[in-house]
Amino acid sequence: MGELKLMKGNEAVAEAAIRAGCDGYFGYPITPQSEVMEYLMAEKPFERTGMVVLQAESEVAAINMLYGGAGTGKMVMTSSSSPGVSLMQEGISYLAGAELPAVIVNIVRGGPGLGTIQPSQADYFQAVKGGGHGDYKMLVLAPASVQEMCDHVKLAFDKAFEYRTPVMILSDGAIGQMMEKVVLFDQIPRRTDEELIKQCPWASNGRPKTRNHNIITSLDLDPAGQERVNLKLQAKYQMMEKNEVLYEEIQCEDADYLLVAFGLSARICQKALDLARAKGIKVGLFRPITLFPFPAIEVSNVGNRVKGILVVEMNAGQMIEDVKLSVGCKVKIEHYGRFGGIIPSPDEVVKALTQKIIGG
Repeated sequence: MGELKLMKGNEAVAEAAIRAGCDGYFGYPITPQSEVMEYLMAEKPFERTGMVVLQAESEVAAINMLYGGAGTGKMVMTSSSSPGVSLMQEGISYLAGAELPAVIVNIVRGGPGLGTIQPSQADYFQAVKGGGHGDYKMLVLAPASVQEMCDHVKLAFDKAFEYRTPVMILSDGAIGQMMEKVVLFDQIPRRTDEELIKQCPWASNGRPKTRNHNIITSLDLDPAGQERVNLKLQAKYQMMEKNEVLYEEIQCEDADYLLVAFGLSARICQKALDLARAKGIKVGLFRPITLFPFPAIEVSNVGNRVKGILVVEMNAGQMIEDVKLSVGCKVKIEHYGRFGGIIPSPDEVVKALTQKIIGG
């Protein structure tokens, strides 16, 4: 068993980055994720592992520092919150186009615009549909606890290098700020230069006489060449959809009705499930853990066995589109959401289920 600590979600992300063997963190402070950088600055990981931590002059600078670090095969990460991630979209698209591994953490706050510093899930479309230009995707993980905030960092780095792609951890201000017990995994040593060269033969880190130049770019002015790049990326995303789907089913075996929710909303729905079953309403909960790839087949298998589905999100209705595409029109699917940083209560979820699905 690893070390047990009481930590904020943001702190767990930072500590996990150090322990995962991250080489460099580049970011810019923005509420409610500033503790990620603050923890790293206070912890002085350079003295522990040699990890570099740098506050960039802006989010645009931070994401392009990731591009440079990732291009040399290093393990690099940034974190921000909604408006800051909006500024990073061009750089994220460049990372995807150049097939560079990087981890991006978004601790979502309410919007649009500057909005509020309170928690939200309104960045689902931005994360899952490819918020920048071009036909690209990121693998997107949605933690629902401080423990998963820690565990998903290691998983994100593993998958970023396996697929040579940016990976996003999509959380929110509540999970980022809440404190829970976390079992920390043991320190993973940073890779040596020799290990990096062996594991990342594509990286631009000096050319030995035994191979040609490695060129890191997302630009190909030949249309046929750029189409080949896009076809390669689409094949990669199809592999993710085949092999990387993560989800959780809770009391779905005998359910007449289904709640579908991710992240913080899923935690609220767990309590709502208990309240509904105490009233004799057989409800199950389906929690997507990967938002891309979305567990379409899995939610369809459960959804087509029930009488109705309520999708619960802290937004105006975003993941519900993927649920509807997955399940089709065979059962009634409705949405319940709160906006602007307001967190729905379990009682509200049960009331919405009763009014929109059972009584509708």
